[in-house]
Amino acid sequence: MSTSPPPLTLEADAVTRITRWVAVGALLALIALCLAWELWLAPTGRRTLVIKVLPLLLPLAGLLKHRLYTYRWVSLLVWLYCAEGLVRATSEPAPGATLAMIEIALCLVLFAACAVQVRWRLQRAKAAAALG
Repeated sequence: MSTSPPPLTLEADAVTRITRWVAVGALLALIALCLAWELWLAPTGRRTLVIKVLPLLLPLAGLLKHRLYTYRWVSLLVWLYCAEGLVRATSEPAPGATLAMIEIALCLVLFAACAVQVRWRLQRAKAAAALG
């Protein structure tokens, strides 16, 4: 009887690949939304809130390199942007409120993709360790 880890199935590859690209896409969309929001669509003050994009740039390389640790901390970081979106959706007039709702939706998609990615990869590692 062989004790090698289970072979990767097409389903496993598909889950990992899809959640990776959904996370990267949602992060890029969130970056683009924040830049457009603060620079052109509904700028506040002297457009200094555009610096809120900087923390979103940090995890991009880790997500593209498929680092599990990055997926974990992005799933926590994204809640700061979700909270900002909730506050601005309830306190700003249009178009700021609409942009805030889009921000909330992107945050939820990013969180879900990161959570599924982390959970799936940890389950597969646990299964491989149990067999190996």
